[in-house]
Amino acid sequence: MTQSVTVRVPAKVNVQLSVGGVRPDGFHDLANVFLAVGLYDEVTVEPADELRVTCSGPDADQVPLDRTNLAARAALELARRHGVDPAVHLHIAKDIPVAGGMAGGSADGAGALLACDTLWGTGASREELLDICAELGSDVPFALVGGAALGVGRGEQLRTLEVGGTFHWVFALAERGLSTPAVFREFDRLNEGVRIPEPVASQELLESLAKGDAAALAATVSNDLQPAALSLFPALADTLAAGRASGALAALVSGSGPTTAFLAADAESARAVADALRASGTCRTVRVTDGPAPGAAVV
Repeated sequence: MTQSVTVRVPAKVNVQLSVGGVRPDGFHDLANVFLAVGLYDEVTVEPADELRVTCSGPDADQVPLDRTNLAARAALELARRHGVDPAVHLHIAKDIPVAGGMAGGSADGAGALLACDTLWGTGASREELLDICAELGSDVPFALVGGAALGVGRGEQLRTLEVGGTFHWVFALAERGLSTPAVFREFDRLNEGVRIPEPVASQELLESLAKGDAAALAATVSNDLQPAALSLFPALADTLAAGRASGALAALVSGSGPTTAFLAADAESARAVADALRASGTCRTVRVTDGPAPGAAVV
């Protein structure tokens, strides 16, 4: 057996997040256009006496190390399906913001799944891996796939999308996190008594991705969870305003937040937006990267 396996797995930004009404199962139907970006966690798995999880990197103290961690859940489910003893040490090297709306926990689940499959030689098919990902959470399948995709259902049913170029992004990290379930509950509260239309992907947005047209993409990005995130974390409005004032083509909350995302015209513009955000005093730190990025991969 291989002694250790490391998988690198990307963060995501939602260039469109259209949210439907709450379903009987408590989830919401979504039209969720994912774009993987070049911020990565690395998950390393090696044989151990028992299943355990460790974590390093920014805000590692906020990551659960018990069996609620998606990386641990991924290992347990793959082991259950293939009759393997899940006695492994999972180490997560964090670089994706924790509780930041960029699917860092989901990325760790996908990374652990691929790493354990490789370590154990279980030979799970792509379809089985995606099925386990969907069981783990709505954003986990995309972390395995990467690139760009449209997620429907609760976001786990994916259709790969064409991307015709590179998009330059700046991400402003907030002073604290936001709970995704709390943001959805606030969405429900804010829309109580409102007829919510069926979520559909914007054709204009999909075309702008396919053309690699940043200006056109900026005109079509949207996030139905943004009002709820701003309601729970009003100071994010100042960060968004600072990014817009610095020349960002578009500014939005990333997923459920509180990370804010700024689309720039090119790499030079992204650096200028990042400098302005750092100087604004409206965020904890700033990251510059681009997308699309590849999905989970053994390194």
